[in-house]
Amino acid sequence: MRVESGSAQERGILLESLSTLLEKTTASHEGRAPGNRELTDLLPPEVCSLLNPAAIYANNEISLRDVEVYGFDYDYTLAQYADALHPEIFSAARDILIEHYKYPEGIRKYDYNPSFAIRGLHYDIQKSLLMKIDAFHYVQLGTAYRGLQPVPDEEVIELYGGTQHIPLYQMSGFYGKGPSIKQFMDIFSLPEMALLSCVVDYFLGHSLEFDQAHLYKDVTDAIRDVHVKGLMYQWIEQDMEKYILRGDETFAVLNRLVAHGKQLFLITNSPFSFVDKGMRHMVGPDWRQLFDVVIVQADKPSFFTDRRKPFRKLDEKGSLQWDRITRLEKGKIYRQGNLFDFLRLTEWRGPRVLYFGDHLYSDLADLMLRHGWRTGAIIPELEREIRIINTEQYMHSLTWQQALTGLLERMQTYQDAESRQVLAAWMKERQELRCITKALFNAQFGSIFRTFHNPTYFSRRLVRFSDLYMASLSCLLNYRVDFTFYPRRTPLQHEAPLWMDQLCTGCMKTPFLGDMAHIR
Repeated sequence: MRVESGSAQERGILLESLSTLLEKTTASHEGRAPGNRELTDLLPPEVCSLLNPAAIYANNEISLRDVEVYGFDYDYTLAQYADALHPEIFSAARDILIEHYKYPEGIRKYDYNPSFAIRGLHYDIQKSLLMKIDAFHYVQLGTAYRGLQPVPDEEVIELYGGTQHIPLYQMSGFYGKGPSIKQFMDIFSLPEMALLSCVVDYFLGHSLEFDQAHLYKDVTDAIRDVHVKGLMYQWIEQDMEKYILRGDETFAVLNRLVAHGKQLFLITNSPFSFVDKGMRHMVGPDWRQLFDVVIVQADKPSFFTDRRKPFRKLDEKGSLQWDRITRLEKGKIYRQGNLFDFLRLTEWRGPRVLYFGDHLYSDLADLMLRHGWRTGAIIPELEREIRIINTEQYMHSLTWQQALTGLLERMQTYQDAESRQVLAAWMKERQELRCITKALFNAQFGSIFRTFHNPTYFSRRLVRFSDLYMASLSCLLNYRVDFTFYPRRTPLQHEAPLWMDQLCTGCMKTPFLGDMAHIR
């Protein structure tokens, strides 16, 4: 007999399903078997259990067969740096604040906390709020911090006029900077966020009055001084074994591309002496022979938009030459310049160029949107996040959330007292699971890619500005140079998830470098 929608029989089935689900959740939390059934009973049998952290993920279809020219940023692209660099940057900037900007000596008690912040957060300068925002401009409740202390959800909503939504005119602009809100997009910003939070924490904890804009500017200037004064370059140059990671893999990638007839170029904001020492360490003294064009101190992102700066040639000692640049020669080093002259002199245009960088705004946005280059984002955090996604705890938590959400959607049609009680318990359980899942990635802010369910603002930019993304350049070694990347056909909300590619893309076994020694 057909069961009418909203009937007592259907409601009974839903209540029974909920009872079973909650019992299984409780059993999972207690570490015991839930009756005779397992978590995998809720998973489609076709789903591959593990994602590959060495895979390359596609936002847009791209065939490497069509790519003739490969371009690279240097910092965190060709050269991957160890996390040990972050406390050095934090401590040096903290000391600059105290010694040069005359900030209180008590700030020196703060040390760098590597587990506090994540990349992609926004900072509201006037409110001294560090927070995570989703792709729809909503603050993820539970992820707003003033100093080192969480701000209650009610206060956050009150601060923004009774809503979690941040209006477009207040949000960060094309390069991550708005009138009062900045987005921290590069990996170097991790110690900056940590220091900013520590200084605010000190001032609030000692009831010291301060101007939020002045404090923000002083901290960012102190971080900038670490770079401008060359302190970071000195640390890396003094101990490259400690700070530079995956150097042999960088060499393998470059050597392989050249062996297959590809042209290579480098555009970086770093100075030549620093790049030269790092590339000699990773690739060898003849590293420049791998590149058709090398440009240092390019001043990105203005390199991509400002036509006024000409190229300057450097001699072997790094000194500026005065002759006019009419062509870009292999083995030579050039400084500054602009993309328009670069395109005129090289004739490297459109989708046959693939450029890799770690900063979505400064490295990739202009190239994709204004010049039609293909782009690849280097996201080192991806490797750790995928390893977390592969854990049993994450899969348990996410599976329960999805099951609860599905039942919640159907249960809301029942408004009797018993159903409302079940609904409330269900909502509470779902929120607890969300918090558990968030904490697996970062206790304060969660994953850089998701705000509970929605993509983060960072993810939105990642999808918009990159054709491919990966944890490191070494991931290229797992694919043929004529490989075609196909994005998953993620179903729209009105479409049914019927395609197997969305379940299995990225799960294929790809070999690691140890299995690919033949390419070196």
